[in-house]
Amino acid sequence: MTDTSPTITAPGAPGGLGQAPQPFAIREYLDALEAWVRGRRHELDQLDSAALTSGRGREISADIALSLALWKAVADRYQQMFATWDGGRVLGPEREKIAALIWGRLDAGGDLAGVGSMAVTVPEACKLSDALAAQLRTKLALSPGAGRSAARIKDLRAQCERLRDQVALEPEVGRDAIVDRLANLMARLDDVTTRAGRGADVGGLLGPLEQEASVFERDLIVGNARRRGAREQVAAARSLLADLTNRAEALREVAQRCIATVDPAPRYAVPDLTALGPVPNTPDEIGPYLDRLNRVAQALTIADNAYSEALTEHADLLGLLDAYAAKARAVGIGDRDDLMTSERRAREVLGRRPAPMSVCRALVTAYQTWLTQFDPAAKDPS
Repeated sequence: MTDTSPTITAPGAPGGLGQAPQPFAIREYLDALEAWVRGRRHELDQLDSAALTSGRGREISADIALSLALWKAVADRYQQMFATWDGGRVLGPEREKIAALIWGRLDAGGDLAGVGSMAVTVPEACKLSDALAAQLRTKLALSPGAGRSAARIKDLRAQCERLRDQVALEPEVGRDAIVDRLANLMARLDDVTTRAGRGADVGGLLGPLEQEASVFERDLIVGNARRRGAREQVAAARSLLADLTNRAEALREVAQRCIATVDPAPRYAVPDLTALGPVPNTPDEIGPYLDRLNRVAQALTIADNAYSEALTEHADLLGLLDAYAAKARAVGIGDRDDLMTSERRAREVLGRRPAPMSVCRALVTAYQTWLTQFDPAAKDPS
């Protein structure tokens, strides 16, 4: 985009040495000089950036240094004028002092020390600065909008350096394509820089380049975030796999004990964790692998609950029979033949391996029935 702002030029100075300008003239001049100081510094920054971007910083370093020295001398003298102006509270002596500051030599106070003996006034320094700026623009073959383009090129170069650092973090697998993408981007940037150095308007080329660089940087950041998340998922998957492996081994023991103890026993297959394969370490594969591990965890929980409930029921029936027998002895009827026969038969069947659970339930219920037959108050063994 072309910069349509007017070229900065030195403002006209009021009066002359020994002549006290009118207050309104001083005010207008200070306003114009303040705008010139701000605008010239901004322009010099753009010229310096354009020189560095085009690789010609060393060539024009002396002109840039002289221009900055002139600007600094004028800026300092402006501050003195502004302080003397004091918001317009000036009389004859103050106006004469401002005239002396305008038309007095800048080198009298060492404003241009180190740049050479240049006894110039503020108006002369401003005009000299204008001429130097025009010379620099011509030497760099810059259009009025080139400073803005140079700043954009500088930002793109900084972004490419960030991209280079991020590309170095990419895994070796697939890095070649990313390196080629970066190389293409930097080659296009070099071409745009060369065109800008010749004075070409590169605004139309910078837009697509900036957009592609931003998309590239976003892709790298997202990819790095995905890999970081994948590393966390890999660690979680390994920990979960180790836990599930231990749970599966414990479940096999519970299942064998349950099948040997009760009939019928639940029939759940214990998942084989080795069938899942090794833990993957890529973002695309670790997610589905974790899903499979979670499904295995659910299956282990269902099987473990089923086997545990079957064993618990057998233990509960045996405990219930013990409670009924203790109750019978407590009320003095534990030696009755029917109760003793019922208890012996129930314990015999509960002691079988595997024990027929439907018969066990019926025998424990039968003992309870005999107990309540002889002592209705013994219905609740608790």
